[in-house]
Amino acid sequence: MASSAANSLFGKYDVGKLLGCGAFAKVYHARDIKNGHSVAIKVINKHKIAHNAHLVSNVKREIDIMRRLRHPNIVELYEVMATKTKIYFVMEFVKGGELFAKVAKGRLSESHSRKYFQQLISAIGYCHSRGVFHRDLKPENLLIDENGDLKVTDFGLSAVTGQIRADGLLHTLCGTPSYVAPEILTKRGYDGAKADIWSCGVILFVLNAAFLPFNDANLMMMYKKIYKGEYKCPKWMSHDLKRFLSRLLDTKPETRITVDEIKTDPWFRKGYKELKLEDDVQIVGRPEEDDKSTSLNAFDIISFSSGLNLSPLFDGTSSSPGKGERLVVAESPEKIIEKVEEIVKEANVRIQKRKEWGVDLVNRSGKYAIGLEVFRLTENLVVVEVQSSGGGTDFYDELWNNKIRSELLDRRHVQVPTTSGSPAGYVSEVCT
Repeated sequence: MASSAANSLFGKYDVGKLLGCGAFAKVYHARDIKNGHSVAIKVINKHKIAHNAHLVSNVKREIDIMRRLRHPNIVELYEVMATKTKIYFVMEFVKGGELFAKVAKGRLSESHSRKYFQQLISAIGYCHSRGVFHRDLKPENLLIDENGDLKVTDFGLSAVTGQIRADGLLHTLCGTPSYVAPEILTKRGYDGAKADIWSCGVILFVLNAAFLPFNDANLMMMYKKIYKGEYKCPKWMSHDLKRFLSRLLDTKPETRITVDEIKTDPWFRKGYKELKLEDDVQIVGRPEEDDKSTSLNAFDIISFSSGLNLSPLFDGTSSSPGKGERLVVAESPEKIIEKVEEIVKEANVRIQKRKEWGVDLVNRSGKYAIGLEVFRLTENLVVVEVQSSGGGTDFYDELWNNKIRSELLDRRHVQVPTTSGSPAGYVSEVCT
């Protein structure tokens, strides 16, 4: 496809036909201008979600979650870009469309259903081990690629362990009625992993039966069936599959089968090969609280803002009060921290160490502070993020602008791309 200025997005992607749309977003097929590869671009209209803090929070969380998930059966998020009015998710293009379309043509064989279910459990088990709960699993959110493999998508309603309350449960009511777990209907809280397993059970039933286990024209009657676990298996289902489904669709979450137990079940294990994944990163709290001392990739640079706070994608500002800045420096994290400690010794400033590569610089009165953290970008480059707190503009200017910054700039002899939409140059951002 020839590059067209009218259809070019940030000079990087040629945007093509509309693939689908929802209330707040549209998804387009596009081609990477540089290499010609197909991508899917989800376009979110900021104006349509700006009035709803819950929707904004969902989009931020979806970005934070997807950027950390790397699994063959999960749609990959390549990068996120934004303008004043829109947010763009650039994602892996999955050519085969929704699994729902396959089921709509008729039920799948037991072996075919098993293959997709094995890939679904592999992906969901991966998510759960990293503290992510999808909460809206259904055939419409499962795509099939050109090789016939399943890909989980749409993490817009997902939760992370940081959202779990003191009672150890999630409480947000969400999901698609036909696939929602009975414990969610009670409004007393639920285990995100167990709720996902229930949805997986409904999906497996639908794949092999081509109809829903719990269905009624009256929504309340359908909920009653879900709550009681009232469903009937078609005659063609094998005894082993019926038994397996009874464990997946157990109305009591405490006795419902777990991912580990699923993987040892005889029906499930036929032809199953466990994937060996190198990525062991876990999302154990809010995504913003993850260990940030690891290497950053190109996507991290694009989304980097106030410790992975994604507010600037929505309103162009930082959510943290005070001044702040980010610099790319050609130095090791250890050397940066050593240099900062050396400089502030002469300034009569108290140093409080954070993590491995982070410090808080506090003035004599203890009223003002400057937080400084270093993130490894490559073997030879780091991103230095600095943020003032408690006001103290004079303290910030005197210590950071006049002393530390000038020393670090001497080491800043490299250029890298900035966030999309900005001129090429240094990755440096000033927060006001």
